[in-house]
This record gives sequence, C-alpha cells and structure tokens, in this order.
Amino acid sequence: MDNATAPLIIRGITAKGARFRPSDWADRLAGAFAVIDPNNRTNYSPYVQPTKLDNIPCVIVDKKLKSSDPDAYRFLLAFAGSNELLVENAD
Repeated sequence: MDNATAPLIIRGITAKGARFRPSDWADRLAGAFAVIDPNNRTNYSPYVQPTKLDNIPCVIVDKKLKSSDPDAYRFLLAFAGSNELLVENAD
C-alpha cells in the first residue's frame, strides 16, 4: 500500500512521549463519526475506527474521508495537531 492510500494513524502519544488522556479518547473521537443502530449498538464509520496498537489507543483514518467529507478530515487532523498527537501513515 502506498502512502497516498495508506490510512492515517492518530496515536495516543504526544510529541513529548506522554500518553494522551482520557484513556478512552479514541473511542470518543471515533464515536463522533459513529451511528447508533436500533439495538443501541455503536457502528463506527468505515472511515474513522478506534483501535489499539502496541497497547496504545489510536484512531485509524481512511484517507477517502478527505474527498467524501473534507471538513471531517480537517477536524481530525486539527484535533491531532492541537493535542500534539503523533500522526503517521500506516505501512
């Protein structure tokens, strides 16, 4: 997968190496893009998924979001930037 299509990973680690708090931040951030189904289950957007990598909460952002909802994409990057979170392309 090349960098143009590889998803972005927003890691729950700040530029200074500290863990980002609260510990459920990734679920909360991805939840802002989720829908609740009739059975009261959270269905995360296919573009914004919470996960853990190396036991660190992360949000995986599909770059297709940039064309389908540019404002949402900018919001996610601004969130990461304002909180000094590490952002990288997945390999």
